[in-house]
Amino acid sequence: MTMIKKFWNELLGFFSDDADPDEPVYDPLHFAGMIVTVVFAIGLLFWLLWTLLVYEGGLFGKIVPALRVLFTDKTLEDFGWVGAPYEMGIFSGYAANLIALALALALVFGIWRLFL
Repeated sequence: MTMIKKFWNELLGFFSDDADPDEPVYDPLHFAGMIVTVVFAIGLLFWLLWTLLVYEGGLFGKIVPALRVLFTDKTLEDFGWVGAPYEMGIFSGYAANLIALALALALVFGIWRLFL
């Protein structure tokens, strides 16, 4: 019986209003703000990496065809290009991929400058 009573008193200690003066006090508003900020930052990072690597085939799927167009006798039409607003073939989504690349590089260099 004393063991149950000891366990009960320990359990009640978790819900007690007596605060230890050495423990830090967490404001619920700051804690919620931190959670929202972390979720927002993870969402931005996910969007950035998804746009860079996956959207419309990703950037890496466009590098080799672009180099083949620049340095060989291949043309844009060989890769499905009909016209910019209509059908861009393998190059569709290149603008979003390049913007994501620029933002990713800015993020990396910004973090580098901040911490190094």
